Amino acid sequence: FEQLKKDVNEADEVSLTLNKDKIAGRLTEILEEYLNNGIHPSRIKETLSYFNDLKTFKIDHAFVTLHVGLGTFLPVNTPMINEHKMHFENYFIGAGSLEKIKSHQNIIAVGTTSLRVLESLSLDEMLADTMYQTDIFLYPGKKIRRVKGLITNFHLPESSLIMLVSSLIGRKTVMDLYTEAIKNEYRFYSYGDAMLILLEE
Repeated sequence: FEQLKKDVNEADEVSLTLNKDKIAGRLTEILEEYLNNGIHPSRIKETLSYFNDLKTFKIDHAFVTLHVGLGTFLPVNTPMINEHKMHFENYFIGAGSLEKIKSHQNIIAVGTTSLRVLESLSLDEMLADTMYQTDIFLYPGKKIRRVKGLITNFHLPESSLIMLVSSLIGRKTVMDLYTEAIKNEYRFYSYGDAMLILLEE
């Protein structure tokens, strides 16, 4: 959790993965740690209720972890997009989650962090509970292979994250969405409003 605190301080996006079989024994400890980090109890209860709602609709979920670095939030300032070099970040997926990902086709990534993990992994070669590195950079022209949609917020202009979103729906559509968001005074950046992107078949 020291690493979790560090990541939260350094970046607005962070994922935490727990093996399903470890959740029961560690849930109280984890929730207490979250509370010590200043997250209100109502938000934890709200999040857990979302998982119960998903079960009601027979929608499964899986967790992935990527240790986000500051480079994710730096502007892309090379003359050509494909000249930009992403830094390496560590990621892993627990055994239960990896099996779920392998067995499902209609996957919605929750957050750009999750999407980057999913697009980085090679299911045939990857071992569960093993740390890997990725420097994946997704931008228009790069094919998204593993997800059918994404839930994300409105990212900084010229960031690698807004380019990731553009790789899903194209730059023009992203600009149209941002124009609409500004017009309606949506909240931007990591604690702002979210959008759901569903890809056409």
